[in-house]
Amino acid sequence: MKKLIKYIVIMSVFTGIIGCEAILDPIDENRLDFEFVSNDPASAEGVLLNGYSRLVNQFSFIEAATDDAVNNQLDNNFKRMALGELNAQFNPASRWNNFESVLWVNKFLEIIDAAEIVWSPNEELNELFYQRMEGEALALRGLHHFYALQAHAGVGTSGELLGVPYITEFIESNGNFNTPRLSFEATVQAIMADFDAALDLLPMDYGLSEADIDPRYANFDFDNYDVVNGSLYNLRISGRIVKALKARLALMAASPSFLNDQAYYTMAAEFSSEVLNTIGGVAGLSSNGVDYYTTYDVSTSDEMIWRGSIPNGTSSGIERRMFPPSVNGNGEINPTQNFVDVFPMENGFPATAANGYDPQNPYANRDPRLEKFVVLNGSSFGGGSINTGVGGGIDRLDSIPEFSTKTGYYLKKLLHPGVRLNDDGSAVGQRTYSVYFRYTELFLIFAEAANEIGGPDQQINGLTPRQVIGAIRERAGLTQPDNYLASITSMEAMRDLIRNERRIELSFEGHRFWDLRRWGLSLNETAEGAFFDGTDYTLGIPVETRNYPTFATYMPIPNAETLRFTALEQNMGW
Repeated sequence: MKKLIKYIVIMSVFTGIIGCEAILDPIDENRLDFEFVSNDPASAEGVLLNGYSRLVNQFSFIEAATDDAVNNQLDNNFKRMALGELNAQFNPASRWNNFESVLWVNKFLEIIDAAEIVWSPNEELNELFYQRMEGEALALRGLHHFYALQAHAGVGTSGELLGVPYITEFIESNGNFNTPRLSFEATVQAIMADFDAALDLLPMDYGLSEADIDPRYANFDFDNYDVVNGSLYNLRISGRIVKALKARLALMAASPSFLNDQAYYTMAAEFSSEVLNTIGGVAGLSSNGVDYYTTYDVSTSDEMIWRGSIPNGTSSGIERRMFPPSVNGNGEINPTQNFVDVFPMENGFPATAANGYDPQNPYANRDPRLEKFVVLNGSSFGGGSINTGVGGGIDRLDSIPEFSTKTGYYLKKLLHPGVRLNDDGSAVGQRTYSVYFRYTELFLIFAEAANEIGGPDQQINGLTPRQVIGAIRERAGLTQPDNYLASITSMEAMRDLIRNERRIELSFEGHRFWDLRRWGLSLNETAEGAFFDGTDYTLGIPVETRNYPTFATYMPIPNAETLRFTALEQNMGW
Protein backbone atom coordinates (compact mmCIF):
# COMPACT_ATOMS: atom_id res chain seq x y z
CA MET A 1 0.00 0.00 0.00
CA LYS A 2 1.35 3.36 -0.95
CA LYS A 3 2.64 5.75 1.67
CA LEU A 4 0.67 8.81 2.60
CA ILE A 5 0.39 11.48 -0.02
CA LYS A 6 2.15 14.77 0.50
CA TYR A 7 0.32 18.07 0.39
CA ILE A 8 1.40 21.63 0.85
CA VAL A 9 -0.33 24.82 1.73
CA ILE A 10 1.30 28.20 1.96
CA MET A 11 0.97 30.09 5.24
CA SER A 12 2.91 33.32 5.08
CA VAL A 13 3.18 35.81 7.90
CA PHE A 14 5.52 38.23 6.19
CA THR A 15 5.99 39.52 2.66
CA GLY A 16 9.21 40.45 0.93
CA ILE A 17 12.71 39.59 2.07
CA ILE A 18 15.08 42.36 1.12
CA GLY A 19 14.88 44.81 3.95
CA CYS A 20 12.64 42.51 5.97
CA GLU A 21 14.34 43.57 9.18
CA ALA A 22 12.79 46.98 8.58
CA ILE A 23 9.37 45.40 8.24
CA LEU A 24 9.81 43.75 11.61
CA ASP A 25 11.13 46.76 13.50
CA PRO A 26 8.75 47.71 16.31
CA ILE A 27 6.72 50.81 15.49
CA ASP A 28 3.68 52.49 16.99
CA GLU A 29 1.38 49.79 15.62
CA ASN A 30 3.43 47.29 17.68
CA ARG A 31 4.61 45.12 14.78
CA LEU A 32 6.89 42.22 15.60
CA ASP A 33 10.66 42.56 15.54
CA PHE A 34 13.20 39.79 15.05
CA GLU A 35 13.94 39.62 18.76
CA PHE A 36 10.33 38.58 19.31
CA VAL A 37 10.27 36.28 16.27
CA SER A 38 13.45 34.58 17.46
CA ASN A 39 11.77 33.56 20.70
CA ASP A 40 8.21 32.92 19.63
CA PRO A 41 7.69 29.46 18.08
CA ALA A 42 4.70 30.39 15.90
CA SER A 43 6.41 33.50 14.53
CA ALA A 44 9.67 31.65 13.87
CA GLU A 45 7.75 28.95 12.04
CA GLY A 46 6.12 31.68 9.98
CA VAL A 47 9.58 32.58 8.67
CA LEU A 48 10.11 28.95 7.63
CA LEU A 49 6.74 28.79 5.90
CA ASN A 50 7.81 31.60 3.58
CA GLY A 51 10.20 29.01 2.15
CA TYR A 52 7.16 27.24 0.72
CA SER A 53 6.49 30.17 -1.59
CA ARG A 54 7.47 30.00 -5.28
CA LEU A 55 7.03 26.25 -5.58
CA VAL A 56 6.66 25.37 -9.26
CA ASN A 57 3.32 23.74 -10.14
CA GLN A 58 1.69 22.45 -13.32
CA PHE A 59 -0.15 25.64 -14.25
CA SER A 60 2.63 27.70 -15.85
CA PHE A 61 1.66 26.72 -19.43
CA ILE A 62 5.21 27.41 -20.59
CA GLU A 63 4.45 24.89 -23.37
CA ALA A 64 3.42 27.93 -25.42
CA ALA A 65 7.17 28.53 -25.75
CA THR A 66 7.72 25.03 -27.22
CA ASP A 67 6.61 22.90 -30.15
CA ASP A 68 3.71 21.52 -28.09
CA ALA A 69 1.46 24.60 -28.12
CA VAL A 70 0.86 28.20 -29.05
CA ASN A 71 -0.90 30.85 -26.99
CA ASN A 72 -3.65 32.82 -28.73
CA GLN A 73 -3.05 35.92 -26.58
CA LEU A 74 -0.84 38.28 -28.57
CA ASP A 75 0.77 39.76 -25.47
CA ASN A 76 1.47 36.44 -23.73
CA ASN A 77 5.02 36.50 -22.38
CA PHE A 78 5.88 32.94 -23.38
CA LYS A 79 4.63 33.67 -26.90
CA ARG A 80 6.79 36.79 -27.05
CA MET A 81 9.75 34.80 -25.77
CA ALA A 82 9.33 32.12 -28.44
CA LEU A 83 8.94 34.69 -31.23
CA GLY A 84 12.33 36.28 -30.55
CA GLU A 85 12.01 38.69 -27.64
CA LEU A 86 13.93 36.59 -25.13
CA ASN A 87 16.91 38.46 -23.71
CA ALA A 88 18.60 39.20 -20.40
CA GLN A 89 16.09 41.99 -19.73
CA PHE A 90 13.00 39.98 -20.75
CA ASN A 91 12.92 36.38 -19.60
CA PRO A 92 9.52 35.05 -18.49
CA ALA A 93 11.16 31.73 -17.62
CA SER A 94 13.52 33.34 -15.10
CA ARG A 95 13.59 31.90 -11.59
CA TRP A 96 16.08 34.30 -10.09
CA ASN A 97 13.52 35.43 -7.53
CA ASN A 98 13.64 31.96 -5.95
CA PHE A 99 16.64 33.32 -4.07
CA GLU A 100 14.17 35.30 -1.96
CA SER A 101 12.77 32.01 -0.68
CA VAL A 102 16.34 30.87 -0.03
CA LEU A 103 16.93 33.91 2.14
CA TRP A 104 13.80 33.21 4.16
CA VAL A 105 14.87 29.67 5.03
CA ASN A 106 18.37 30.93 5.83
CA LYS A 107 16.81 33.43 8.23
CA PHE A 108 14.90 30.59 9.88
CA LEU A 109 18.08 28.52 10.21
CA GLU A 110 19.81 31.54 11.70
CA ILE A 111 16.99 31.98 14.21
CA ILE A 112 16.97 28.39 15.44
CA ASP A 113 20.76 28.29 15.58
CA ALA A 114 21.06 31.43 17.69
CA ALA A 115 17.85 31.41 19.71
CA GLU A 116 16.49 29.10 22.31
CA ILE A 117 13.00 28.66 20.95
CA VAL A 118 10.83 26.47 23.13
CA TRP A 119 8.45 24.63 20.86
CA SER A 120 7.28 22.63 23.86
CA PRO A 121 8.21 22.34 27.55
CA ASN A 122 8.60 18.63 26.84
CA GLU A 123 12.31 18.24 25.94
CA GLU A 124 11.70 15.31 23.62
CA LEU A 125 9.00 17.18 21.73
CA ASN A 126 11.27 20.20 21.52
CA GLU A 127 14.08 18.13 20.01
CA LEU A 128 11.75 16.54 17.48
CA PHE A 129 10.37 19.94 16.43
CA TYR A 130 13.90 21.26 15.93
CA GLN A 131 14.87 18.26 13.85
CA ARG A 132 11.86 18.34 11.57
CA MET A 133 11.83 22.07 10.90
CA GLU A 134 15.56 22.26 10.33
CA GLY A 135 15.14 19.40 7.86
CA GLU A 136 12.34 21.27 6.09
CA ALA A 137 14.48 24.40 5.81
CA LEU A 138 17.47 22.55 4.38
CA ALA A 139 15.31 20.68 1.88
CA LEU A 140 13.60 23.89 0.75
CA ARG A 141 16.93 25.65 0.40
CA GLY A 142 18.12 22.89 -1.89
CA LEU A 143 14.89 22.93 -3.88
CA HIS A 144 14.93 26.67 -4.55
CA HIS A 145 18.56 26.47 -5.65
CA PHE A 146 17.50 23.65 -8.01
CA TYR A 147 14.82 25.87 -9.53
CA ALA A 148 17.39 28.61 -10.12
CA LEU A 149 19.89 26.10 -11.50
CA GLN A 150 17.35 24.69 -13.95
CA ALA A 151 16.61 28.14 -15.30
CA HIS A 152 20.03 29.79 -15.24
CA ALA A 153 22.80 27.19 -15.45
CA GLY A 154 24.90 27.46 -18.58
CA VAL A 155 28.19 28.04 -20.28
CA GLY A 156 29.48 31.38 -19.05
CA THR A 157 31.43 33.95 -21.01
CA SER A 158 34.57 32.25 -19.68
CA GLY A 159 33.57 29.02 -21.42
CA GLU A 160 33.01 27.15 -18.14
CA LEU A 161 29.77 25.33 -17.41
CA LEU A 162 28.39 27.29 -14.47
CA GLY A 163 25.63 26.85 -11.95
CA VAL A 164 24.32 29.57 -9.64
CA PRO A 165 25.51 31.23 -6.44
CA TYR A 166 24.84 29.02 -3.42
CA ILE A 167 23.49 31.13 -0.59
CA THR A 168 23.77 29.54 2.84
CA GLU A 169 23.22 32.55 5.09
CA PHE A 170 20.73 35.33 5.49
CA ILE A 171 21.98 38.54 3.88
CA GLU A 172 20.75 41.83 5.27
CA SER A 173 19.44 44.44 2.83
CA ASN A 174 22.74 46.32 3.09
CA GLY A 175 24.81 43.14 2.92
CA ASN A 176 27.02 41.78 0.19
CA PHE A 177 24.98 40.12 -2.55
CA ASN A 178 27.94 40.15 -4.95
CA THR A 179 28.36 36.38 -4.89
CA PRO A 180 29.96 34.49 -7.81
CA ARG A 181 28.37 31.50 -9.46
CA LEU A 182 29.68 28.07 -8.55
CA SER A 183 30.56 25.62 -11.27
CA PHE A 184 27.59 23.58 -12.43
CA GLU A 185 28.74 20.42 -10.69
CA ALA A 186 29.63 22.25 -7.49
CA THR A 187 26.09 23.66 -7.43
CA VAL A 188 24.64 20.18 -7.92
CA GLN A 189 26.79 18.86 -5.11
CA ALA A 190 25.75 21.70 -2.80
CA ILE A 191 22.07 20.98 -3.47
CA MET A 192 22.64 17.27 -2.88
CA ALA A 193 24.39 18.08 0.41
CA ASP A 194 21.38 20.06 1.62
CA PHE A 195 19.04 17.26 0.51
CA ASP A 196 21.15 14.66 2.31
CA ALA A 197 21.30 16.73 5.49
CA ALA A 198 17.52 17.11 5.31
CA LEU A 199 17.08 13.34 4.96
CA ASP A 200 18.90 12.85 8.26
CA LEU A 201 16.29 15.04 9.96
CA LEU A 202 12.97 14.41 8.21
CA PRO A 203 10.58 11.48 8.55
CA MET A 204 10.10 9.51 5.36
CA ASP A 205 6.36 10.19 5.55
CA TYR A 206 4.07 11.88 8.05
CA GLY A 207 1.37 10.02 9.96
CA LEU A 208 3.07 6.63 9.98
CA SER A 209 2.22 3.91 12.45
CA GLU A 210 4.72 3.07 15.16
CA ALA A 211 5.75 -0.07 13.27
CA ASP A 212 6.61 1.91 10.13
CA ILE A 213 8.68 4.78 11.49
CA ASP A 214 12.42 5.00 10.89
CA PRO A 215 14.49 3.07 13.46
CA ARG A 216 16.39 6.26 14.29
CA TYR A 217 13.31 7.36 16.21
CA ALA A 218 13.34 4.21 18.36
CA ASN A 219 14.47 6.08 21.46
CA PHE A 220 11.64 8.60 21.24
CA ASP A 221 8.25 8.04 22.79
CA PHE A 222 5.89 7.33 19.89
CA ASP A 223 3.20 9.64 21.22
CA ASN A 224 5.71 12.49 21.15
CA TYR A 225 6.89 11.43 17.70
CA ASP A 226 3.32 11.47 16.42
CA VAL A 227 2.67 14.96 17.80
CA VAL A 228 5.56 16.32 15.70
CA ASN A 229 5.44 14.03 12.65
CA GLY A 230 1.81 12.98 12.53
CA SER A 231 -0.69 13.40 9.71
CA LEU A 232 -1.28 17.03 10.74
CA TYR A 233 1.96 17.80 8.85
CA ASN A 234 1.11 16.05 5.60
CA LEU A 235 1.39 19.51 4.06
CA ARG A 236 5.16 19.64 4.62
CA ILE A 237 8.19 18.42 2.70
CA SER A 238 9.22 14.90 3.73
CA GLY A 239 12.02 12.42 3.23
CA ARG A 240 10.12 10.74 0.39
CA ILE A 241 9.80 14.04 -1.45
CA VAL A 242 13.48 14.82 -0.93
CA LYS A 243 14.52 11.46 -2.39
CA ALA A 244 12.37 12.11 -5.44
CA LEU A 245 13.90 15.59 -5.80
CA LYS A 246 17.37 14.06 -5.68
CA ALA A 247 16.44 11.83 -8.61
CA ARG A 248 15.13 14.82 -10.58
CA LEU A 249 18.32 16.78 -9.89
CA ALA A 250 20.60 13.88 -10.81
CA LEU A 251 18.79 13.34 -14.12
CA MET A 252 19.18 16.99 -15.03
CA ALA A 253 22.88 16.91 -14.12
CA ALA A 254 23.42 13.77 -16.20
CA SER A 255 21.75 15.19 -19.32
CA PRO A 256 23.62 15.94 -22.58
CA SER A 257 23.52 19.73 -22.22
CA PHE A 258 25.10 19.56 -18.78
CA LEU A 259 27.50 16.91 -17.44
CA ASN A 260 26.48 14.03 -19.75
CA ASP A 261 27.73 11.81 -16.99
CA GLN A 262 27.06 8.12 -16.33
CA ALA A 263 27.60 8.53 -12.59
CA TYR A 264 24.69 10.94 -12.35
CA TYR A 265 22.49 8.69 -14.49
CA THR A 266 23.29 5.94 -11.99
CA MET A 267 22.32 8.22 -9.11
CA ALA A 268 19.04 9.13 -10.80
CA ALA A 269 18.19 5.48 -11.44
CA GLU A 270 19.08 4.40 -7.92
CA PHE A 271 17.35 7.27 -6.14
CA SER A 272 14.17 6.83 -8.18
CA SER A 273 14.05 3.05 -7.96
CA GLU A 274 14.52 3.18 -4.19
CA VAL A 275 11.33 5.24 -3.84
CA LEU A 276 9.44 3.29 -6.52
CA ASN A 277 10.14 0.00 -4.81
CA THR A 278 8.39 1.28 -1.68
CA ILE A 279 5.15 1.31 -3.69
CA GLY A 280 5.71 -2.07 -5.31
CA GLY A 281 7.64 -1.08 -8.43
CA VAL A 282 5.66 -1.15 -11.67
CA ALA A 283 2.78 -2.83 -9.85
CA GLY A 284 2.37 0.43 -7.95
CA LEU A 285 1.81 2.55 -11.05
CA SER A 286 -1.39 4.46 -10.36
CA SER A 287 -4.36 3.45 -12.49
CA ASN A 288 -5.59 7.07 -12.64
CA GLY A 289 -2.24 8.71 -13.35
CA VAL A 290 -3.29 9.62 -16.90
CA ASP A 291 -6.38 11.62 -15.95
CA TYR A 292 -5.85 12.58 -12.32
CA TYR A 293 -7.01 16.11 -13.20
CA THR A 294 -10.56 14.96 -13.93
CA THR A 295 -11.25 14.61 -10.21
CA TYR A 296 -8.57 16.60 -8.38
CA ASP A 297 -9.43 14.85 -5.12
CA VAL A 298 -8.17 12.19 -2.74
CA SER A 299 -8.92 9.44 -5.27
CA THR A 300 -5.69 10.45 -7.00
CA SER A 301 -3.55 10.12 -3.86
CA ASP A 302 -1.62 7.11 -5.11
CA GLU A 303 -0.34 9.16 -8.09
CA MET A 304 0.96 12.05 -6.00
CA ILE A 305 4.33 12.29 -4.31
CA TRP A 306 3.71 15.96 -3.54
CA ARG A 307 0.79 18.21 -4.29
CA GLY A 308 -1.03 21.21 -2.96
CA SER A 309 -3.90 21.21 -0.53
CA ILE A 310 -7.47 20.71 -1.67
CA PRO A 311 -9.23 24.04 -1.17
CA ASN A 312 -12.60 24.31 0.50
CA GLY A 313 -13.93 26.53 -2.27
CA THR A 314 -14.30 25.94 -5.98
CA SER A 315 -12.76 27.78 -8.91
CA SER A 316 -12.99 28.00 -12.68
CA GLY A 317 -10.19 30.43 -13.56
CA ILE A 318 -8.00 27.99 -15.48
CA GLU A 319 -11.00 26.65 -17.39
CA ARG A 320 -12.13 30.18 -18.27
CA ARG A 321 -8.71 30.77 -19.80
CA MET A 322 -8.63 27.45 -21.69
CA PHE A 323 -12.17 26.38 -22.64
CA PRO A 324 -13.15 26.99 -26.30
CA PRO A 325 -15.04 30.25 -26.92
CA SER A 326 -18.37 28.57 -27.72
CA VAL A 327 -18.47 27.33 -24.12
CA ASN A 328 -17.45 30.78 -22.84
CA GLY A 329 -13.70 30.30 -22.53
CA ASN A 330 -10.81 32.25 -24.00
CA GLY A 331 -9.30 29.22 -25.78
CA GLU A 332 -5.86 30.39 -24.69
CA ILE A 333 -3.57 27.34 -25.07
CA ASN A 334 -3.74 25.58 -28.43
CA PRO A 335 -1.92 22.24 -28.75
CA THR A 336 -0.03 21.91 -32.01
CA GLN A 337 -0.16 19.37 -34.79
CA ASN A 338 3.43 18.61 -33.77
CA PHE A 339 2.10 17.43 -30.41
CA VAL A 340 -0.84 15.51 -31.88
CA ASP A 341 1.55 13.68 -34.22
CA VAL A 342 3.55 12.14 -31.36
CA PHE A 343 0.61 10.03 -30.15
CA PRO A 344 0.98 6.54 -31.57
CA MET A 345 -1.70 4.37 -33.06
CA GLU A 346 -3.79 2.38 -30.61
CA ASN A 347 -1.58 -0.65 -31.33
CA GLY A 348 1.43 1.31 -30.03
CA PHE A 349 3.16 1.80 -33.37
CA PRO A 350 3.98 5.35 -34.60
CA ALA A 351 1.22 7.14 -36.49
CA THR A 352 2.38 6.52 -40.04
CA ALA A 353 0.58 5.30 -43.15
CA ALA A 354 2.45 2.01 -42.91
CA ASN A 355 0.92 1.49 -39.47
CA GLY A 356 -2.65 2.32 -40.53
CA TYR A 357 -2.71 6.08 -40.04
CA ASP A 358 -5.17 7.89 -42.32
CA PRO A 359 -4.51 11.66 -42.63
CA GLN A 360 -8.14 12.17 -43.69
CA ASN A 361 -9.37 10.38 -40.57
CA PRO A 362 -6.45 11.42 -38.38
CA TYR A 363 -7.88 10.69 -34.93
CA ALA A 364 -9.17 7.19 -35.60
CA ASN A 365 -7.53 4.26 -33.83
CA ARG A 366 -5.10 6.49 -31.98
CA ASP A 367 -3.61 6.31 -28.50
CA PRO A 368 -6.54 6.96 -26.08
CA ARG A 369 -4.49 9.67 -24.35
CA LEU A 370 -4.92 11.91 -27.40
CA GLU A 371 -8.66 12.29 -26.84
CA LYS A 372 -8.06 12.79 -23.09
CA PHE A 373 -5.50 15.57 -23.53
CA VAL A 374 -6.65 17.49 -26.62
CA VAL A 375 -10.00 18.88 -27.75
CA LEU A 376 -10.15 17.51 -31.28
CA ASN A 377 -12.38 18.67 -34.14
CA GLY A 378 -15.84 17.29 -33.42
CA SER A 379 -15.23 16.71 -29.69
CA SER A 380 -17.87 17.17 -27.02
CA PHE A 381 -16.37 19.31 -24.30
CA GLY A 382 -17.33 21.88 -21.70
CA GLY A 383 -21.02 21.33 -22.34
CA GLY A 384 -20.86 21.82 -26.10
CA SER A 385 -19.75 20.30 -29.40
CA ILE A 386 -16.48 21.80 -30.60
CA ASN A 387 -15.93 22.21 -34.34
CA THR A 388 -12.67 23.90 -35.33
CA GLY A 389 -13.21 23.63 -39.08
CA VAL A 390 -15.77 24.93 -41.56
CA GLY A 391 -19.04 25.64 -39.80
CA GLY A 392 -17.34 25.90 -36.43
CA GLY A 393 -18.41 29.46 -35.75
CA ILE A 394 -16.35 31.13 -33.05
CA ASP A 395 -14.49 27.86 -32.37
CA ARG A 396 -13.22 27.70 -35.94
CA LEU A 397 -9.50 28.19 -36.49
CA ASP A 398 -8.63 31.91 -36.47
CA SER A 399 -12.28 32.94 -36.26
CA ILE A 400 -11.90 35.49 -33.47
CA PRO A 401 -8.50 36.98 -32.61
CA GLU A 402 -7.33 36.10 -29.08
CA PHE A 403 -10.19 33.66 -28.51
CA SER A 404 -10.30 31.10 -31.31
CA THR A 405 -7.72 28.39 -31.81
CA LYS A 406 -4.61 29.11 -33.87
CA THR A 407 -3.86 25.43 -34.48
CA GLY A 408 -7.22 23.69 -34.87
CA TYR A 409 -7.03 22.29 -31.34
CA TYR A 410 -7.94 23.33 -27.80
CA LEU A 411 -6.48 22.09 -24.55
CA LYS A 412 -8.27 19.44 -22.47
CA LYS A 413 -5.55 18.17 -20.12
CA LEU A 414 -5.53 19.66 -16.59
CA LEU A 415 -9.04 21.06 -17.04
CA HIS A 416 -11.77 19.81 -14.74
CA PRO A 417 -14.59 18.38 -16.89
CA GLY A 418 -17.17 19.31 -14.26
CA VAL A 419 -16.64 23.04 -14.72
CA ARG A 420 -19.34 24.89 -16.61
CA LEU A 421 -19.06 28.50 -17.75
CA ASN A 422 -22.52 29.99 -18.09
CA ASP A 423 -23.64 32.53 -20.68
CA ASP A 424 -24.43 35.07 -17.96
CA GLY A 425 -20.82 35.04 -16.73
CA SER A 426 -21.47 32.81 -13.74
CA ALA A 427 -19.76 29.46 -13.41
CA VAL A 428 -20.07 26.04 -11.84
CA GLY A 429 -16.59 25.68 -10.42
CA GLN A 430 -14.69 22.69 -9.09
CA ARG A 431 -11.88 22.16 -6.60
CA THR A 432 -8.37 21.96 -8.02
CA TYR A 433 -4.90 21.74 -6.53
CA SER A 434 -1.29 22.34 -7.50
CA VAL A 435 0.93 19.39 -8.35
CA TYR A 436 4.64 19.45 -7.54
CA PHE A 437 5.72 15.84 -8.19
CA ARG A 438 3.87 12.81 -9.59
CA TYR A 439 4.92 9.18 -9.41
CA THR A 440 4.62 9.00 -13.20
CA GLU A 441 7.46 11.52 -13.48
CA LEU A 442 9.57 9.41 -11.13
CA PHE A 443 8.93 6.29 -13.22
CA LEU A 444 10.02 8.21 -16.32
CA ILE A 445 13.14 9.52 -14.55
CA PHE A 446 14.07 5.93 -13.77
CA ALA A 447 13.41 4.73 -17.33
CA GLU A 448 15.50 7.49 -18.91
CA ALA A 449 18.41 7.11 -16.52
CA ALA A 450 18.54 3.32 -16.55
CA ASN A 451 18.35 3.19 -20.33
CA GLU A 452 21.29 5.59 -20.62
CA ILE A 453 23.30 3.26 -18.37
CA GLY A 454 22.69 -0.01 -20.17
CA GLY A 455 19.78 0.05 -22.58
CA PRO A 456 16.16 -1.17 -22.54
CA ASP A 457 16.70 -4.12 -20.21
CA GLN A 458 19.18 -2.60 -17.77
CA GLN A 459 18.07 -3.78 -14.34
CA ILE A 460 18.54 -1.56 -11.31
CA ASN A 461 16.99 -2.57 -8.02
CA GLY A 462 14.70 -4.99 -9.82
CA LEU A 463 13.33 -2.51 -12.38
CA THR A 464 14.09 -2.08 -16.09
CA PRO A 465 13.19 0.68 -18.57
CA ARG A 466 11.20 -1.81 -20.67
CA GLN A 467 9.07 -2.82 -17.67
CA VAL A 468 8.36 0.78 -16.74
CA ILE A 469 7.49 1.98 -20.24
CA GLY A 470 5.42 -1.14 -20.80
CA ALA A 471 3.37 -0.45 -17.68
CA ILE A 472 2.85 3.20 -18.64
CA ARG A 473 1.71 2.29 -22.16
CA GLU A 474 -0.57 -0.49 -20.92
CA ARG A 475 -2.17 1.93 -18.48
CA ALA A 476 -2.71 4.35 -21.37
CA GLY A 477 -4.88 1.73 -23.09
CA LEU A 478 -2.56 0.69 -25.91
CA THR A 479 -3.21 -2.75 -27.38
CA GLN A 480 -1.53 -5.59 -25.52
CA PRO A 481 0.80 -7.30 -26.10
CA ASP A 482 2.81 -4.19 -26.95
CA ASN A 483 4.54 -5.43 -30.08
CA TYR A 484 6.14 -2.09 -30.83
CA LEU A 485 7.82 -1.98 -27.42
CA ALA A 486 8.93 -5.57 -27.91
CA SER A 487 10.61 -4.55 -31.18
CA ILE A 488 12.82 -2.00 -29.41
CA THR A 489 16.30 -3.44 -28.90
CA SER A 490 18.78 -0.55 -28.89
CA MET A 491 19.49 2.17 -26.36
CA GLU A 492 18.92 4.79 -29.06
CA ALA A 493 15.49 3.50 -30.05
CA MET A 494 14.45 3.18 -26.42
CA ARG A 495 15.73 6.72 -25.76
CA ASP A 496 13.41 8.04 -28.48
CA LEU A 497 10.47 6.09 -27.08
CA ILE A 498 11.09 7.20 -23.48
CA ARG A 499 11.37 10.83 -24.56
CA ASN A 500 8.13 10.48 -26.51
CA GLU A 501 6.33 8.89 -23.58
CA ARG A 502 7.63 11.62 -21.29
CA ARG A 503 6.38 14.25 -23.73
CA ILE A 504 2.91 12.71 -23.71
CA GLU A 505 2.56 11.74 -20.05
CA LEU A 506 3.93 15.00 -18.60
CA SER A 507 2.46 17.25 -21.27
CA PHE A 508 1.27 20.70 -20.21
CA GLU A 509 2.76 20.25 -16.74
CA GLY A 510 5.74 22.52 -17.38
CA HIS A 511 8.39 19.96 -18.40
CA ARG A 512 8.80 20.18 -22.17
CA PHE A 513 10.65 23.51 -22.26
CA TRP A 514 13.26 22.32 -19.77
CA ASP A 515 13.53 18.87 -21.36
CA LEU A 516 14.34 20.30 -24.79
CA ARG A 517 17.11 22.36 -23.25
CA ARG A 518 18.69 19.60 -21.16
CA TRP A 519 18.59 17.21 -24.13
CA GLY A 520 20.15 19.84 -26.39
CA LEU A 521 17.28 19.63 -28.89
CA SER A 522 16.10 22.46 -31.10
CA LEU A 523 13.82 25.08 -29.60
CA ASN A 524 12.99 26.33 -33.10
CA GLU A 525 10.63 23.67 -34.44
CA THR A 526 7.87 25.53 -36.28
CA ALA A 527 4.54 25.20 -34.51
CA GLU A 528 2.01 23.64 -36.87
CA GLY A 529 -1.77 23.30 -36.98
CA ALA A 530 -4.62 21.58 -38.83
CA PHE A 531 -7.82 22.62 -40.63
CA PHE A 532 -10.90 20.71 -41.75
CA ASP A 533 -12.65 22.30 -44.73
CA GLY A 534 -15.77 20.18 -44.36
CA THR A 535 -14.44 17.44 -46.60
CA ASP A 536 -10.69 17.11 -46.14
CA TYR A 537 -8.09 17.74 -43.47
CA THR A 538 -5.02 19.85 -44.15
CA LEU A 539 -2.37 18.96 -41.60
CA GLY A 540 0.98 20.57 -40.83
CA ILE A 541 -0.04 24.20 -41.48
CA PRO A 542 2.74 26.53 -40.24
CA VAL A 543 1.37 28.64 -37.36
CA GLU A 544 4.33 30.17 -35.52
CA THR A 545 7.97 30.27 -36.50
CA ARG A 546 10.06 30.07 -33.35
CA ASN A 547 12.99 32.44 -33.10
CA TYR A 548 15.34 31.44 -30.31
CA PRO A 549 19.05 32.28 -30.60
CA THR A 550 21.38 29.30 -30.87
CA PHE A 551 22.69 29.91 -27.35
CA ALA A 552 19.20 29.74 -25.75
CA THR A 553 19.92 26.23 -24.51
CA TYR A 554 21.33 28.18 -21.57
CA MET A 555 19.08 30.98 -20.34
CA PRO A 556 20.42 34.36 -19.21
CA ILE A 557 21.16 35.68 -15.76
CA PRO A 558 18.96 38.80 -15.34
CA ASN A 559 20.81 41.77 -16.79
CA ALA A 560 20.04 43.97 -13.78
CA GLU A 561 21.81 41.45 -11.54
CA THR A 562 24.97 41.24 -13.62
CA LEU A 563 25.14 45.04 -13.79
CA ARG A 564 24.78 45.43 -10.03
CA PHE A 565 26.98 42.51 -9.02
CA THR A 566 30.22 42.26 -10.96
CA ALA A 567 31.03 38.79 -9.58
CA LEU A 568 28.07 37.32 -11.49
CA GLU A 569 29.25 35.94 -14.81
CA GLN A 570 26.65 36.05 -17.59
CA ASN A 571 25.93 33.03 -19.78
CA MET A 572 27.50 33.14 -23.22
CA GLY A 573 25.64 35.11 -25.87
CA TRP A 574 23.48 37.21 -23.57
